[in-house]
Amino acid sequence: MDTYVKESSYFEVSAYLCAMKDIHEIPLPDKVECEGSLKNVLDALYVLNGKWKLALILSLLESSKRFGEIQRDVDGISPKVLNKELKDLELNGFITRKVYETTPVTIIYEAEEYSRTLKGVISELSSWGEQHRERIKDSMRNMLSVSNSH
Repeated sequence: MDTYVKESSYFEVSAYLCAMKDIHEIPLPDKVECEGSLKNVLDALYVLNGKWKLALILSLLESSKRFGEIQRDVDGISPKVLNKELKDLELNGFITRKVYETTPVTIIYEAEEYSRTLKGVISELSSWGEQHRERIKDSMRNMLSVSNSH
């Protein structure tokens, strides 16, 4: 299992953010609220880390699938990484792995109802990603127009 973020790093970052409130008069929550919020975000990022987890959850929310179907659905993921990511998702209660004693053995992966709790998170990330992409495009256009005008 991956090394979990050290408890001390939560407090170091939250202390910094809370100090920003005093230094720059930025409206931030109080220290206890700030530390709790940061810990919640870091916990969520820890569970959903990497570029594959949300894609795998979305794939399995469409329908239950076998390993090969998932691999075809999530372009670019290696079998080794897929296996690790599926184990992590199962460990965290997002998916289940069902083994059927057929010849050969059939293994089906299914999204748990808990996966649906990410709907709002995925929607917000999608919106933010779109805004960010547009911001980067605008920035690149501005850089090109400045360099072309010289």
